[in-house]
Amino acid sequence: MNIALLSDTHGHIDDRIRRHVEGCDEVWHAGDIGDLHVTDALADVTKVRAVYGNIDDQLTRRTWPEHQRFKAGGMKVWMTHIGGRPPKYARGILPQLRVERPDLFICGHSHILLVQRVETWGGLHLNPGAAGISGFHKVCTMLKFRIDQGQLQDLRVIEWARKRS
Repeated sequence: MNIALLSDTHGHIDDRIRRHVEGCDEVWHAGDIGDLHVTDALADVTKVRAVYGNIDDQLTRRTWPEHQRFKAGGMKVWMTHIGGRPPKYARGILPQLRVERPDLFICGHSHILLVQRVETWGGLHLNPGAAGISGFHKVCTMLKFRIDQGQLQDLRVIEWARKRS
C-alpha cells in the first residue's frame, strides 16, 4: 500500500503535489485543507482520507472529521490536525495515545516536518510539514511511504521550494 501524506495546503494545490500523489493507493491530508477543491483534486487521482484543521470552514468540517482512526495495511492509524509533538502534545492527546497505542500518529498544524519514534506510547509520530504556500515555511514538504504487512517501509521526504502564486 503506497501512501502520500500531506498537510497544511491552505487551499493550494498544484502539479507538483498531484505528481507526487500519482501512483499512490491513498493520500492522507492532515488538516488545514483550506478549500474542498484541494481534496476534490486529490480524489481525482486516488482515494483520500482527511481531517479538518483550525483554518477550515464549516463545509470542510461537515465533509471531514476532526479525527480519523483507521487500519491501513495492518497498521493502526490515528490522524488529527492539532496533535502537538513529543513530548508536548495537545491537551488530551497523550492519555489517548497511551490507551489506543496506534502504530502511526499523524498530525499537521506546525508546518514543521517531523518523523519520530515515541517510546511513551510505542508508535511513530508523523508530521508531513506544509505543502501549501501560506505560512512561515520556506520549503514545502510531504511524506511518501509504503505499508506492507503492518510495517512502514521506504519512507521518503518530498520537498520543493515554496513559491507564492
